[in-house]
This record gives sequence, C-alpha cells and structure tokens, in this order.
Amino acid sequence: MFKNAHYDFLRWRWHALILSLVVIAAGIGVVATKGLSMGVEFAGGTIVIAQFDQQPSIEDVRRALDSRFGGESVSVQRYGDPALRQVMVRVPEVGAEEGRSLSAAAQAVTTELSQANLGTFTVVGTEIVGPAVGRELQSKGISATVLSLGGILLYLTFRYQFSFAVGAVIATIHDLLVTFAFLAFFQYDLTLNVIAAILTVAGYSSNDTIVVFDRVRENLRSMRRDALKDVINVSVNQTLGRTVITSGTTLLSALALFLFGGEVLRGFAFTLIVGVVTGTYSTVFIAAAVVTFWRGKGPTRAAARAPVAAAPAAPQQPARKTKAQRSMRAS
Repeated sequence: MFKNAHYDFLRWRWHALILSLVVIAAGIGVVATKGLSMGVEFAGGTIVIAQFDQQPSIEDVRRALDSRFGGESVSVQRYGDPALRQVMVRVPEVGAEEGRSLSAAAQAVTTELSQANLGTFTVVGTEIVGPAVGRELQSKGISATVLSLGGILLYLTFRYQFSFAVGAVIATIHDLLVTFAFLAFFQYDLTLNVIAAILTVAGYSSNDTIVVFDRVRENLRSMRRDALKDVINVSVNQTLGRTVITSGTTLLSALALFLFGGEVLRGFAFTLIVGVVTGTYSTVFIAAAVVTFWRGKGPTRAAARAPVAAAPAAPQQPARKTKAQRSMRAS
C-alpha cells in the first residue's frame, strides 16, 4: 500500500494545530458549562437497572422518584437494547453512608417504582459505591494517567532525544484532551472502563509515534544534509502503509465493540474509536510538528551524532610492469 508515496504532511501542520486547538477549546467550554459526567465509580452513588414488562415513559419514571429524591440530581435513562425495555436510575450518594446503609438508596428506588404503578418490573442490576471509595478511585485514576505519561517521557528521552520525547508526550496529551472533549460532547460517563480505554489510547498513540521516530532516526544517517522537515516527511510516507493497516484493523475492532458489545462496553469502545483516530492523526501532525518547531528548519543537527557509513574500499589495480621486467619475462 502507498508505494512511493510523497505526501507533504507537514505542509498542513498549522492547519492541524488550529483544528486541534478549536476542538480542545470547545471541549473545555462544554466541561466548564455542563461539567464532565462522572460515573458512579468516581462520583459515588447508587445505580439500579430495572427491566419492565412494558416500555415505561422516562418522564413517568422520573416523576415517580421525585417524591423521594426530588431535591437531588437523579438521572433516568434508557439502558441497553430498546427491545429489553430497561431503565437505568442513578442516585447520587448523600452523606457519609457506609455499611448496610449503602443499600438504602437502592431499596428506596425499588419501592418508589413499585408504588408508581408503572407496570411489573424486575431489578436486573445494582451498583453501589460509597463516596470514600469514589474519591480513592478518582485519585488512583489520575495517578495512573500521570505516571504513564512520565514513564513515556523517560523512555523516549533515553531511547531517542529529548526533543523527540517532548513531541511524543505533547502528542499523547493532545490525544487525551481530544478524547475528553468528545466524551463531553456526547455526554459519556467517566468510568473505570473509560479510564482503561484512555490509558490504552496513551500507549497506542506512543507506539505509533515511536514507529515513525524510529524510521526518522534511520533516515538521519542517509539524509544528513536534508532539512529535518524533509526527513520526517519521508519517514512518515515510508511508514504510511503500516500506519493505515494497523490503525484500520484496530478501528474495526473498536467499532465491533461499540456496535455489539452492549451498553457496559459502549463508553470503553467509544473512547477507543476516538483515541485510535486522534492517535494516528497526532503522530503526523502534532508529534512531528513539535519536533520541527523545536529543532528548526535547518539541516539535521542530530545527524552529527549519526555514524557515517564507511565507503567501500576501491579495488587495488595491479602494479604495471616496467619494460625491463617484460623483457626479462619474454627471455
């Protein structure tokens, strides 16, 4: 695929940077106005999933809970396959409930739904997380993300050069911010599954960047007098087929999870889809662009460190015989 490709990717780096800044700024605006929807693992609270014999109205379910949870931000939404007629009710945690009292909210939800004459239903799932556990999980999720970025920076600094490491880490941070922006746009809950997908995206994006940077390092030896921009363009074109095949197959797997994995994996799969697309995009337009901004447009100064391939020795010509030597041999 893409044999002898000669696309000038870095020509569009400023356009790509502006597009990324617009998406990230819009995501920050949505989070500032509407907030980032936190899952029950981080916010604490109670989730009750009820399956009805007949499809109830969401407004009727919400009115049924107003008498008990009227002053609280109760979330009611359809859950899973519409044919299953399931409704998910999420109630935030109130006070420092612990022990057996944690299940009081779930029991109250069940009682209110039973008294509302919404039809026969069965509770098919319940999830309860206390506020202390939620805060602990939130702290560990942030720590895992920060430590992973720090590890990537140290590894790339040791393996390549600091400018390449900074480019890869900035590209990874870009991918995380864009992913959070799309989670805010589509109002997906930030759950442990989503955190797992975000860490997967960070590793995937770094791996894709390392493949391109490895080819850049190889080309520095043979393109010592070329500008770094040209070296990176050539390297991206040389790995373009690998990038499209790898990202395409990963994207197909994430799409399969999104379409057929069920409601539990929906947020995980959505995060992977956004992360694969933005990770591939950031390798070319963000990581590479940062390196060119850092190093400048001149010849590749890093090439001074690259070993010069020894020129093959010229074959020695046999010594010419003198006239006296030829005469002696003839005699």
